[in-house]
Amino acid sequence: MANLPEFNSANFESEVLNSDQPVLVDFSATWCGPCKQLAPIVEEYAADNASKMKVGKIDIDQAQDIAMKYMVMGVPTLMLFKDGKPIETARGFMPKKKVAKAFDKHLG
Repeated sequence: MANLPEFNSANFESEVLNSDQPVLVDFSATWCGPCKQLAPIVEEYAADNASKMKVGKIDIDQAQDIAMKYMVMGVPTLMLFKDGKPIETARGFMPKKKVAKAFDKHLG
């Protein structure tokens, strides 16, 4: 997921919570196989929707405080934030169509 920005404890508030557009956060971990499989799908979805949303990733091992705050119990977890609040969550590996189905309705 080299193309997506990295969110962390230092920039989460400014990049995600205070964003003026929806932000899709990919909660993942370096040791997670399904996360690695989902990464290119999330990158492609991000590219398709670059004008409508921001997309980035969080390593749950590096930002445990954020993972705990949003009750991320397993990875991969995709969470869409709008106006500083999580409004949609999808868990586990999924094809791009399922990612789009979960989040497109919030993009207007």
